[in-house]
Amino acid sequence: MTDPTISGAALRGAVDLSGLVRAAQAPVPAPGAAPSAGAAPGGIVRDADETSFGEVVELSRTVPVVVEFYADGIAPVLGAIVASYGGRLALATVDGNRNPQIAQAFQIQQVPAVVALVGGRPLPLFVGMPAEAEVRQVLDQVLELAAQNGVTGSIPGADAAIDGAEPVEPPLPPLHQAAYDAISEGDYDAAVTAYRAAIAQNPRDQLAVAGLAQVSLLQRLEGLVAAHVRAAAAAAPDDADAQLAVADLDLSGGHVDDAFARLLRVFPGQGAEGKAVIRTRLLDYFEIVGVDDPRTIAARRALTTLLY
Repeated sequence: MTDPTISGAALRGAVDLSGLVRAAQAPVPAPGAAPSAGAAPGGIVRDADETSFGEVVELSRTVPVVVEFYADGIAPVLGAIVASYGGRLALATVDGNRNPQIAQAFQIQQVPAVVALVGGRPLPLFVGMPAEAEVRQVLDQVLELAAQNGVTGSIPGADAAIDGAEPVEPPLPPLHQAAYDAISEGDYDAAVTAYRAAIAQNPRDQLAVAGLAQVSLLQRLEGLVAAHVRAAAAAAPDDADAQLAVADLDLSGGHVDDAFARLLRVFPGQGAEGKAVIRTRLLDYFEIVGVDDPRTIAARRALTTLLY
């Protein structure tokens, strides 16, 4: 996680968003045409893509926009926190894997990662997801910095939308909720315990199985320095532990095919114990990415060939 102390100097970054802004200036679709997938004009929370992200950049000239990067198996979690600011902040969620131009523009190497846009200028906030209290501390500082730069607008009707909102999803089962709460607090050990308890109660609980795989990935990534991990993997291309670690980085950054290919390449050269570890890790990845995803299907087929 980056230092939560924010200064105006942070707004002088060299990130070039001009290409994304130009997308917002494209001709308006003809009447009756389908809107872009990420467009959600006027909303506090919106999902953005490479077509609609220019709108997000322009919105940041009126109200600070928090940009949360996620990927397969790592869902965005900041919606409720940002909404609680009553329209003084907006949130754009971005699938970094499906929108590589945006991820590259912000130099995102792994997810979850969060940046802010203030007056069209990027402001790195953190990598990983800290506890809610720390998130709020950082967002308060974003608002202070925005005020210093004259960005003090708000989203009309936000308070009413929050006060009158109805739940759109049924409540989570107790152990799933406990795991979700633990992840929000950065307590991955507690989340692992909750998901394992859910699986013990119902071994067919696929949401718990996928949740356990996801939080185990976050647990392994905690405290790692990406550059060190990649350097170690480059120095030892046949070392299973080094390749497992860098494959975690690949997957967390949305580079799914790279993660699969790396482990499938090193698999044949391992002994029985090493193969078992890699097979288990790949099965976890399949749950995170989705068992019906074409990339998972191809990797599962390749693993089966190697096994038999």
